[in-house]
Amino acid sequence: MSGFIAGGTPTQSFPITNDGFWPDIDGAVLRASIRLDGSITDARLEVATVNALIEINAELQVLKALHSTDGHRTLAAVPAPHIQGESQWVWQYKRAVYCTVGAELAERYRSFDSTGDGHKKADDLTPSVDEFRRDARFAIRNLLGTPHSTIELI
Repeated sequence: MSGFIAGGTPTQSFPITNDGFWPDIDGAVLRASIRLDGSITDARLEVATVNALIEINAELQVLKALHSTDGHRTLAAVPAPHIQGESQWVWQYKRAVYCTVGAELAERYRSFDSTGDGHKKADDLTPSVDEFRRDARFAIRNLLGTPHSTIELI
């Protein structure tokens, strides 16, 4: 019997550094949080995460400027209740990043396996892509202090 086990999940930590104001992301924690297995390589995870950081940081640049003007050098320094020893703003930011990464990787799932089974699995993931996008949007809106939905009378 061999000691080789395929399909394991990497657990070694690897940091993905951010711009200094926004928190860095630990790739291993991200992987565990959105339940990615070893079929997604660290390199692919890093590319998706960096893309998410770029998109989210751009969307939150006004918020960063406001907090920086108030003298807060990092998001963690912005006054907020702490949960599990970490600012709720940091939790919201990480949720936005994790969900954006999860959505991108789930959308790309079809490119891994184009067989009938691969398409079926990808179709099964479609709701989770929408759910990831929704959760990322909610986290960003929480950070911005805006409602989750926009309702307009015509």
